[in-house]
Amino acid sequence: MPAPFNPFKHAIAKGDLQLGCWLGLADPYVAEISAGAGFDWLLIDGEHAPNDLRSITAQLQVIAARDAHAVVRPPIGETWLIKQLLDAGAQTLLIPMVESAEQARKLVAAVTYPPHGVRGVGSALARASDFSAIGDYLTTARDEICLLAQVENLKGMAELDEILAVDGLDGVFIGPSDLAADMGYIGKAGQAEVKEAVLDAIQRIVASGKAAGILTLDEEMQQKCRALGATFIATEIDVTLFARNMRAAAAKATEKLKRR
Repeated sequence: MPAPFNPFKHAIAKGDLQLGCWLGLADPYVAEISAGAGFDWLLIDGEHAPNDLRSITAQLQVIAARDAHAVVRPPIGETWLIKQLLDAGAQTLLIPMVESAEQARKLVAAVTYPPHGVRGVGSALARASDFSAIGDYLTTARDEICLLAQVENLKGMAELDEILAVDGLDGVFIGPSDLAADMGYIGKAGQAEVKEAVLDAIQRIVASGKAAGILTLDEEMQQKCRALGATFIATEIDVTLFARNMRAAAAKATEKLKRR
């Protein structure tokens, strides 16, 4: 029996649009609700949310019971951490702050078993192999692992074409917030120069034959990225979605009941 089919990997390879939501509340209950909401993919954030291996694993478990696909972003692209996340059952990884082709090649090696890579062989202990129930896991796992590089600063943008030439990389995700900061527009991802750089990068990614992705709450930017051929677009963040609706609910109640 081979490794589980990765619908997200095959969808973006075909150019089928996958809409996603960022999960930063770091809670399986929220992840379960989100997984049934209708998004194609959910990003479990280990970089800027209070997640660790156990909380990420718990969210992978509840998402697996629904139709949404789980993407995991570790805090850093270290081989040892990638190994743990893959063994925990993550099949799609988004690695932050990728700045060079050399770094991208090391990431490809980290998700690949020897002799072609350096991923440690420990699937007998792993949720990824259904605890040894998937007999062919070791020989088929790499076919279903989706590796995405996040390019989000000027150094990475300068090396983008070289990164795109790396075999084994499924897609490149552009991070507007960090890019804006590096360009001197911290907190202003909507600045015209930043948008121009992002759209140029999306165009180059698509032209290379790899999948292009982005997280943006700007509906106009979502449309522009899609028009250029972006195939995985996150349109919401659970933290901000919850916060703004809670604040709106409190303001509405206050207006109706306290300010008569």
